[in-house]
Amino acid sequence: MTHFDVNGSEIISKNFDKLFEKYPTLVTFGQDTGKLGDVNQGMKGIQKKYGIDRVSDAGIREATIIGQGIGLSLRGFRPIAEIQYLDYVIYALSQLSDDVSTLQYRTKGKQAAPIIVRTRGHQLQGIWHAGSPMQMLLGSIRGMYLCVPRNMTQAAGFYNTLLEGNDPALVNEPLKGYNVKEKMPLNIGEYRIPLGVPEVLREGNDVTIVTYGWNSHHAIKAARLLARFKNISVEVIDVQTLLPFDINHTILESVKKTGKVIFMDEDVPGGATAYMMQKVIDEQKAFNYLDTAPRALSAMEHRPAYGIDGEYFSKPNVERLFRNVYEMMREVDEKNFPEM
Repeated sequence: MTHFDVNGSEIISKNFDKLFEKYPTLVTFGQDTGKLGDVNQGMKGIQKKYGIDRVSDAGIREATIIGQGIGLSLRGFRPIAEIQYLDYVIYALSQLSDDVSTLQYRTKGKQAAPIIVRTRGHQLQGIWHAGSPMQMLLGSIRGMYLCVPRNMTQAAGFYNTLLEGNDPALVNEPLKGYNVKEKMPLNIGEYRIPLGVPEVLREGNDVTIVTYGWNSHHAIKAARLLARFKNISVEVIDVQTLLPFDINHTILESVKKTGKVIFMDEDVPGGATAYMMQKVIDEQKAFNYLDTAPRALSAMEHRPAYGIDGEYFSKPNVERLFRNVYEMMREVDEKNFPEM
């Protein structure tokens, strides 16, 4: 049997099909989750196969969706509560912060609410549907896992991992991934993505790029261009989860090799890039191995502007990343890397 190319939405829906078959207590609900199979077809055909009691629609009330998930999870169900877009998690933040994240802590492990919040965000060329408020989540949901997959294969693997545990989590699927071709995994519904373990997507010796989500694809493209046109060898690391973050210090080992690191994401300045920088430079003690100052490449301070041009200038892009990496090289070697 061989791999074959399918849309990312087909991978995630096929994976959910396997999970609903495997776990009889698994239920899901949200806006357009049921009959439509969610707005991006990640639940396509699941309601028809498993029934309205397990796969259902919900009203435009994010707080109620999360509240329903808390109640079900406390009673032994495994709910996947869908918030249609990451921007709208803010309307359920009090429940996630005050109730879900703190339950095991407040009860000394005697109670658990293993709700999985399924949502989607990042680039979509819009104002209210393309946000990336990771700073808000990192400051609010300590006690939950925060998974930020770069494609639907990774997202599916996170669901497989999380359903084998008993902890709450939020999984943010990348919006641009549903219609991008991926290889259908041969072990769909079974493979798992470990939590807190980054993946080195491209090895390099000159500069380390640390990112997650859809920006991983930008980083790979920039790395190829830098190698081709400037002879710069870039290592690209996808952190995969922000909570927990790089438990084996994979990024530190990369920085020891390259001596330079740039953190990149779609959050506002001082958001998740600052969080990642603190983790690596302060906690992992990477400062001692740097040849030049670390950099943070984030989105602008406003919500993403509308349209293709709006997104391009609001968020990090390949050209900005290319220039930042080149400037870092120039800071340590002006002779071989003159001003562009």
